Amino acid sequence: MPAGISIFTLSALCLFYVLFIFSSVHVHSQHIDSHVRIQELCHMCGGAVQTGGAVWNLCLTAGRIEGRCCFRNNSSEEHNIFGLDLSNCSLRRIEDLHEASAAVIIDLSSNPVSNLSDFIFQGFNRLTHLILPIKLECPGGNTSWDRVMIKRDTRICEGQRNACNETGQMSWDCPENSFCKPYGPGFFECSCAHTFHGYKCLREGQFPMLKVMAILGGSTVVLSALLWVTQRRKAKGI
Repeated sequence: MPAGISIFTLSALCLFYVLFIFSSVHVHSQHIDSHVRIQELCHMCGGAVQTGGAVWNLCLTAGRIEGRCCFRNNSSEEHNIFGLDLSNCSLRRIEDLHEASAAVIIDLSSNPVSNLSDFIFQGFNRLTHLILPIKLECPGGNTSWDRVMIKRDTRICEGQRNACNETGQMSWDCPENSFCKPYGPGFFECSCAHTFHGYKCLREGQFPMLKVMAILGGSTVVLSALLWVTQRRKAKGI
C-alpha cells in the first residue's frame, strides 16, 4: 500500500508539473508570436516614419522610431506601438492592425485603399488621431469623432468619442448587472459590475477560483489513480 500511495502521489505531481510547464511554454510562445507580428507590421513597407508627419512629431517628444512604428521610451508599455505611419505604402487593402491597438495616432494616407472595415479598429480605445485617404470615411462614422477634417487629399479623424452615454450605462444594449465600456470608434462592450460574473452577469459573488482549482485538482488525482490501477493490473497479468 505505501508503494501504491507513493506511485499515485508521484503520478499526480508529474501531471501537475506537465500542466505547469505546458502553460508556461504557451505564454512564452504567445509573447514571441506577438513580438514577431509587431515587427512585421512595423516593416510592412520600406522606409521609416515620414519626416515632419504627425507620427514623427509625436515620436520626437515621446518615443523612439523603429521602421514605421513609434514606441514609448522608459515606459511599462515600451513594447506597445504608440504611433503607426503606413502612409505612402501602396497598400490596396488593410485587413489587420491588431498589434497597433494601443496606438494613439495612425497614418494611412496616400494609399490606394478603396475600402476599410470599421472592425479593423475594434479595441482601439486610445486612438485619438487617424489620417486616412480622402475617399475613406472615419470608422464608426463622423458621430464617433469630435472633429473630422478634409486637408488636401486626406481625411483626418480627431478625438475619438465614447460610444457609451455620459453615465456609462446603456441599459437597452447591456444586460442587467453590467456596464458599458468603449471598445474603439463606434464600438462598445459590456462588462460585469463588481461582484457579478458568468453568463450575462447573472451570478453574484467573487469568481470561485479555489473551488474551480479544487475540482481540477481532484479530477487530476482521480485520473492519476485510474492510470495507476490500470498499470498495476497490467503488471499483475504479465
